[in-house]
Parts: sequence; C-alpha cells; structure tokens
Amino acid sequence: MAAPLTLACLCAAWCKTCTEYRQAFDALVAPTPGLQAAWVDIEDHADALEAFGEVPDVDDFPTLLLMRGEQPLFYGPVLPHAAVAQRLLAQADALPVCEEAEVQHLAQAVAELLRSGLLR
Repeated sequence: MAAPLTLACLCAAWCKTCTEYRQAFDALVAPTPGLQAAWVDIEDHADALEAFGEVPDVDDFPTLLLMRGEQPLFYGPVLPHAAVAQRLLAQADALPVCEEAEVQHLAQAVAELLRSGLLR
C-alpha cells in the first residue's frame, strides 16, 4: 500500500494572493479522501522548516509541496488556481521522487510539523 499524499501550501500571512488562494486550497483538499493538507506560513514556521537542514527559499506564492509519505514529488510555485493543484494531485502516481537535498529537508520538516500538531 502506498503512503498517503500530503499537499502543503507554503505561504506568508502578509501575502494577499495567499489569503485569496486559501479558500480555493481548502475547498480542493477537504473532499479528497486520503489526502493530508498543510498550510505552512514560512515566517511563523521558519525555524522549524530549517531544522532538518537548508531548505529552498520561497520567493513566489503560492508554492506547493506534494509528498508521498515524507518523499517530495513536487515542489514549486504555482498559479493560484485550484485546477492547477487538482492536476498535480491527478499526476501524483507518475511523479518521481525529488532528490534535491533542500527539497528533501523541507519535506522532512513539513512532515515533522504535521506530526507535532503545529499544522492542520
């Protein structure tokens, strides 16, 4: 059995685009069985995100991280439309694991934040 998927949106509270995208993100992930969602404020969780090593700079919002278990499958900025995330989720089984060390560290940090209950 494959590990469950997690879709994390990396954002910032001050970002108007993120604030507007949150509703679409929540509406997308709520009815998706077996999908864990995480809304990660890169400023509020900066220390925790760097706890596992160097992580990529998040310069564009929204930025998504798709993981199967703790293995990152996709990391990057996306257009703030639910359809983009839907397509990403639909392609999850065909995506290879992202081997970049910084993205691996980020995935470990997000997984730990989820385990600790600091993210929903």
